[in-house]
Amino acid sequence: MANHYEIFISAIHGMKQVKITFDSKEKGIIERICIPFDFGQSRRYKDGLDRFHFYDLDSPDGKHNLSILPEQLHGLEIIEIPFEPKDYVNWTPNWIVVRDWGLYS
Repeated sequence: MANHYEIFISAIHGMKQVKITFDSKEKGIIERICIPFDFGQSRRYKDGLDRFHFYDLDSPDGKHNLSILPEQLHGLEIIEIPFEPKDYVNWTPNWIVVRDWGLYS
């Protein structure tokens, strides 16, 4: 079985949404539908730790970026719903994970 990182990278390259289950420090175990954005050190958190970076599509608090440490991630599966990077990337990207998203690479 593929590990979370391999599934995540496959979802980035396939431009597919993912369903994740993770341990939220505030709310316990929760499930979300997300866009897979990147994997690596966070520009927000300055602790040097690698994280999975998602765009949360179905949070009750509204859509937002979501960065999760690998040990917080309990489940990750690709769902067969494609996404268009142009619908979510509204900045000049500087991705850690190399991808072919055209102008949004």
